[in-house]
Amino acid sequence: MDIILVPGFWLDASSWEEVTPALEAAGHQTHPLTLPGLESVDASRAGIGLRDHVDAVVAALDSLEGKVVLVGHSGGGAIIHAALDARPNRVERAIYVDSGPLGEGGVINDELPADGDEVPLPPWEGFEDADLVDLDEGLRRAFRARAIPQPKGVAYDQQHLGDERRYDVPATIIACEFPSSMLKEWIDGGHPFVAELARMRDVEYVDLPTGHWPQFTKPAELARAIQAAVERTP
Repeated sequence: MDIILVPGFWLDASSWEEVTPALEAAGHQTHPLTLPGLESVDASRAGIGLRDHVDAVVAALDSLEGKVVLVGHSGGGAIIHAALDARPNRVERAIYVDSGPLGEGGVINDELPADGDEVPLPPWEGFEDADLVDLDEGLRRAFRARAIPQPKGVAYDQQHLGDERRYDVPATIIACEFPSSMLKEWIDGGHPFVAELARMRDVEYVDLPTGHWPQFTKPAELARAIQAAVERTP
C-alpha cells in the first residue's frame, strides 16, 4: 500500500524517519512529504497558505496509482482531510495522528504567534504539559534543532471543503495527548472541536499514550499503530 505521510507544524519529511522503516519492512511504500515553505529555515514562506499545502498532498496522491492511505500528524490532519475531500475515491483510509479532521471554515491554529510570514516554534513554556509528555531534554534539543518556521497562512487560513463523500472514507484516530474516551465524550456532548469527526461514518480509535509528537517519543509504537490500521483496511 502507498502511504503518504504529512508532518505537523515545524517539521519536514525527515520527521518520519524513525517510523517509515517498519512500514517499508512490512511491504508498504512510504511517501513522507516536505510541504511548501518547509524546505529549509531560509526558504521563503511569503504567500504560502493552507491550500498550497493541501494541493501539494493532492499532487503527491495524483502521482501514484490506485488507492492510498493518508497519514497526518497534528496540523497535518487538517491537510490530509482536505486532500481526502478533494480525492475521496482515491483514499483507502485516513489516519490522524494526535489530530483529527478539520471542518469547513475551521482554522488549524490562528493563536500561534507569528513573525511576519512565518510562525516559529514557540518556547516550550508555550505548550501544555500534556503536549510534552515523554519529550525529554535530548528530544527537545533535537526537535528545536530541526524545527523550520511554519508558513503563517497554513496556520491562519480557513479550511474549505466541498465533497461529502469524505465522510464515507474509513478513518483511524491515533489518540496520544487525549485518550479516545475523552474524544468520544466530546462527540457525545456535541463539542464543536470534534464536529467534523462526529460526521465521519467509519472511525476506529487507537490509544497511544504519550505527548503530541509520538514520531519522536514512541516511533516504534506509532509505526505499529499505522501498520495495523493500514492492514485492517480491505
